[in-house]
Amino acid sequence: MSTDDAAITPRAEPPPNPAAGDDAALARALLREAMTASLATLDPAGGHPFASLVTVATDFGGAPLLLVSRLALHTRNMRADGRVSLLLSRPGKGDPLAHPRLTLSGMAAPAEAPHLRRRFLARHPKAALYAGFPDFGFWRVEPGGTHLVAGFGRAPELPPAALLTDLTGAGPLLAAEPDAVAHMNADHAEAIGLYAVHLGGAAPGPWRLAGLDPEGMDLLLEGRGLRVPFPERVTDPGALRRLLARLAAEARADG
Repeated sequence: MSTDDAAITPRAEPPPNPAAGDDAALARALLREAMTASLATLDPAGGHPFASLVTVATDFGGAPLLLVSRLALHTRNMRADGRVSLLLSRPGKGDPLAHPRLTLSGMAAPAEAPHLRRRFLARHPKAALYAGFPDFGFWRVEPGGTHLVAGFGRAPELPPAALLTDLTGAGPLLAAEPDAVAHMNADHAEAIGLYAVHLGGAAPGPWRLAGLDPEGMDLLLEGRGLRVPFPERVTDPGALRRLLARLAAEARADG
């Protein structure tokens, strides 16, 4: 398989089409897995939409994160009017309109929390080449509404809460996340591969862990993302260690 083919087919087989009750789960997966997005901003002069391609990551709670230059037209537009829209899609073979996609509207604003840089660079390591330039900065998009295209005849509108992860009581886990990610990548690469294949339905490969939150983990392989949800919510490092060990043991038992 070529690198280009791998970028199109991140899973061992096409992901199942979730039942209607799983629309929110599919939307969250699309958001967490996306590496790039089409960004629509409003031109302050003529008022018309301006579309551009951006790389994207997520905050702990799921809000999209952007790293943009203030010299870019979309940044000029966001400074004048923070209303934006993001189109996120899951790539695949065949008709691109047959694959799920999510349109997220919201308000974009500059963001400076230290963890945002780490979260973004964990997902886009090459961005470290320019993330420190004085004209670049991070922006966070607070979701205001979402439109999911999940399949034929399935195009629900979802409230922002359907996309976001509740962080109540999860302070200990979030504080420990950088060390947990580094430890798993350094010492438990085999387990990460098991999570991707047995829990995420992905093809085998040198997957690495990019992020953790109370509801799941974000994995990466060759520039593509994979969301692996947890079977139960975790909010502290001890519960996370036990859950990850259990999931790895169950995956090994399944063969």
